[in-house]
Amino acid sequence: MPREITEYLRDTIARGGSDLHLSAWAPACARVSGSLVSLDEQPLDSSTVRNLIIDTLSEAQRARLEEDMELDYALQVEGVGRFRGNVYMARGNTEAAFRFISDEIPDLEALGHPPVINDFCGIRAGLVLVTGITGSGKSTTLASMVKRISDTRSGVIITMEDPIEYIYQHSACLIKQREVGGDTRSFPKALRQSLRQDPDVIVISELRDLETIQIAITAAETGHLVLATLHTSDAPQSIDRLVDIFPPEQQPQIITQLAAVLEGIITQRLLARADGEGRILATEILRPNYAIRTCIRERKMEQVVGLMEIGAKEGNRTIDQSLTELYEAGLITREEAFFNARERALFAEKPKAAAKPKSIWNT
Repeated sequence: MPREITEYLRDTIARGGSDLHLSAWAPACARVSGSLVSLDEQPLDSSTVRNLIIDTLSEAQRARLEEDMELDYALQVEGVGRFRGNVYMARGNTEAAFRFISDEIPDLEALGHPPVINDFCGIRAGLVLVTGITGSGKSTTLASMVKRISDTRSGVIITMEDPIEYIYQHSACLIKQREVGGDTRSFPKALRQSLRQDPDVIVISELRDLETIQIAITAAETGHLVLATLHTSDAPQSIDRLVDIFPPEQQPQIITQLAAVLEGIITQRLLARADGEGRILATEILRPNYAIRTCIRERKMEQVVGLMEIGAKEGNRTIDQSLTELYEAGLITREEAFFNARERALFAEKPKAAAKPKSIWNT
């Protein structure tokens, strides 16, 4: 007999997992410390997987799934916790992935972030990006920044999320959370309206399209702090992605605006710890100084990494510098550093010295 989905979710959390995967003709799997672990010995058939997933959806969500063939939503399971669900079709089968969302929002220090991230939380206007691949902890970092801002200054924070993940409590700030599909039709519409809602801080769970990016940059220009995530793997690539989404004729204006309003980029990766006890955070941080802003304005992105390497006083650091710190502290293996480095030669295994040929004089 197949188990209830709550059992699978509970089992995932009990094993210290971050994600539950339900796929047709495969066992239910949990991602634990970056690796997949089977929760069943036997595979689940297509109808069983679909029923497990459909039972978690409301009638409105089922209708959206039928129409769009994919769905993002949040799932609250009593006694287990909150999850972000993504349902999709694969070879005609309904499948899903569920990401666990802790009820407690961790502090930035507990996540492993350096002190400069606190400085980003104190900025009054500008654009700050949290970037990385899927599963790198972007949402958690963003939530920790929102919590830090709310606890340390007075104002109004408006979030636009798809779906709402962490639930914030009002503190020194009023926090207004809006969910795409439930509270608003789209990110651009919600973002445009937010400018009339007296915000101090605007939070966008993901920059997905040209219109959203354009309004976000304008909001940063007009005196708001804008926090957002982006699916990119390093800081220079993040800038290129924001610019390249625009038509060529608009790019010079966007570059000029971006060079002026960008206040920081946090690119992060979760790496396997050398002791096998979970994962640890590595970060690349770009905090623009005059030289970096000039490079952005002139689109000389190949020079930005070098400027980050020598810009430690402003809080800059490259992913390779972060990896070096972790490796030298014994927190990650050389192999882990090698596969995540920009310059892999830094962590390449040094060839063993060749044996000296035997001399006729010492035979």
